[in-house]
Amino acid sequence: MHEFSLMADLLRKIEQVAADNNAERVTRVRVWLGALSHITPEHFREHFEDGTRGTVAEGAELEVETSDDDTHPEAQQILLRNLDVV
Repeated sequence: MHEFSLMADLLRKIEQVAADNNAERVTRVRVWLGALSHITPEHFREHFEDGTRGTVAEGAELEVETSDDDTHPEAQQILLRNLDVV
């Protein structure tokens, strides 16, 4: 369940950024999937939709960038690149 812990960490970051900005909603989330994160963009989307249900990020547009560089120092990670909030 490697992707479960990565997703939980990402959702905590999203919630924290939203709270830090006194946001009512997150409207867009941009993430980067490392080559060794072992999750496809489609599978990530499913986890994201499930994980954000009932949160400030529910219904947010999701942009997913993928990497094929398995030597990248963060190749096993899912990184939050950007958030749009209102």
